[in-house]
Amino acid sequence: MVLSEANWDHHVPLPKLGAAHSRILVGLLALVCFINSYDGEFVFDDSEAIVNNKDLHPSSPLNNIWTNDFWGSNLSSNSSHKSYRPLTVLTFRMNYLLAGGLHPVGFHVLNIALHCVISALMIDVFAILIGGLTYDSKGRRLNQVPRSSLLAALLFAVHPVHTESVAGIVGRADLLCALFFQFSFLAYCRAFRGGNDKTFSVSWVAASFLLCAAAMLCKEQGITVLGVNAAFDILLICNVNIGELTQRLLLKGKPVDMNALVRSRLVTRLTLLLFGGGVLLYARWRIMGTGPPAFTEVDNPASFAENVFLRKLLQVAMMGLLCVNIGRSAQRSQQWRSEQSLFTSALSVCPLNAKVHYNVGKNLADRGNQMAAVQYYREAVRLHPRYVHAMNNLGNILKEKNELVEAEELLTAAVHIQPDFAAAWMNLGIVQNSLKKFAEAEQSYWNAIKYRRKYPDCYYNLGRLYADLNRHVDALNAWRNATMLKPDHSLAWNNMVILLDNTGNLAQAEMIGREALVILPNDHTIMFSLANVLGKLQKYKESEGFFLHSLKINPSAASCHGNLAVLYHRWGKLDLAKKHYELSLKLDANAPGTRENYSMLRRKLDQLQKTKG
Repeated sequence: MVLSEANWDHHVPLPKLGAAHSRILVGLLALVCFINSYDGEFVFDDSEAIVNNKDLHPSSPLNNIWTNDFWGSNLSSNSSHKSYRPLTVLTFRMNYLLAGGLHPVGFHVLNIALHCVISALMIDVFAILIGGLTYDSKGRRLNQVPRSSLLAALLFAVHPVHTESVAGIVGRADLLCALFFQFSFLAYCRAFRGGNDKTFSVSWVAASFLLCAAAMLCKEQGITVLGVNAAFDILLICNVNIGELTQRLLLKGKPVDMNALVRSRLVTRLTLLLFGGGVLLYARWRIMGTGPPAFTEVDNPASFAENVFLRKLLQVAMMGLLCVNIGRSAQRSQQWRSEQSLFTSALSVCPLNAKVHYNVGKNLADRGNQMAAVQYYREAVRLHPRYVHAMNNLGNILKEKNELVEAEELLTAAVHIQPDFAAAWMNLGIVQNSLKKFAEAEQSYWNAIKYRRKYPDCYYNLGRLYADLNRHVDALNAWRNATMLKPDHSLAWNNMVILLDNTGNLAQAEMIGREALVILPNDHTIMFSLANVLGKLQKYKESEGFFLHSLKINPSAASCHGNLAVLYHRWGKLDLAKKHYELSLKLDANAPGTRENYSMLRRKLDQLQKTKG
């Protein structure tokens, strides 16, 4: 177990520094590389994992992080990626609480700090992997290769491959996983402080296993530390010659001395690692619903590659490589400051990658530039004709441009390629409804619900279809389903109130409106609709209160001023009616019916004036 200092370590062109100074140097270089990402925006997957993830909000139960995936979806959903990373989400929630909201600076600063700590710890890891595990008489671990371990840690710290993990906030999962991975490996090494392979500390092995579990709860790959620990034990602790062992087993030469392996207690330790890994894998398998997530080649093309090979570096290029990596890391970190710069830079590197064109198009669409987004979505579909998400987004833009026929063709192709694509089925239903293909639209909506049972937006659109067909009961049931699945679905609540109002069911409309405002007490659109109902029921005082509350929230709503004026007109408060008619016309000179009602009021006021005269 005790290896002498490698005789080549002094050839490494770095000074021999103390442990503390080495860690500070590595940490500072890691900081220099990525410090310019501290004030970046939320980019790329940050929008789904952080901005739109309700598990970060203090109002969301803390227990949800243990039942939902990394993106906030329930693990039992067929749309879940099964990425179970509750400890990572917990740190996001902590950032949210400390910052008082979604302010990206705190998120970025913690990522940078984690990278600095991990880089510094890599000195210890490389010291063991390169120079072996050595302890002094007091049980303190010695670094036999201080220069080599420092160089390896420096190369690790400044490598631009870490840019996504550090500058992208969702990379927190990689960082935390790496940190606990290191702790697990170092804890396993602590088990051999006794100085030989026959005595080891079970408690430190157990600690290593628990730290592995923590790494796995940050990102799934954390479990691989058990394999590293096993390989380290076999190759460096027990000095097993794998080549010789394989030759004996395959060629039936000199028999393997199994007793020696048993005496070294290697078999015991490997059994513990195998059992612990099995327990973690079984638990992970149960958590993800006993089924694997489905990824496509366009999501992760590297995973479909047949092989990957590594670049050898010459010693004379070593310092140059450090400088190049520092510059490249700083450049890439700068590009990660916003989604626009990130995706634009990716486009210049991977012009034939469909996912890159899709991301550029999505970013443009999110910023309101729909026309420019179309060409990138089209290119994504051209490069990857089965790219259903690009087809879906392109179809949505064409729908908004009223290019309904092409939109229907794209969305039909998308659901043909991926029949369980619920969002595409819903969007296809919306397009078919616009094309007056009502039967096909209804079937598309039900297909969407078939593949995503809890789909409030689809129930809402289904209700709109039924309302267009005058199937009022079916419309109300669909909207009620939407509000049951998503209690704060404002549009569904409002449409129920409006439909009941239009069909003369004023008492039921009032009941639904009041129920909605219990859940959405500051929704001015529901207040407006309920105020109209109460006005028709001659509950003028209550109606006035809801109109005024709605205007307090949204004072520039011309229709609200106009309808409040009608209420005052009916109520006999003619001066107030005149005031709000004029405010409505000032905000919207073409407000439907308002000018006619105002003219009627003016004539009535003139008549009253003549009568008094």
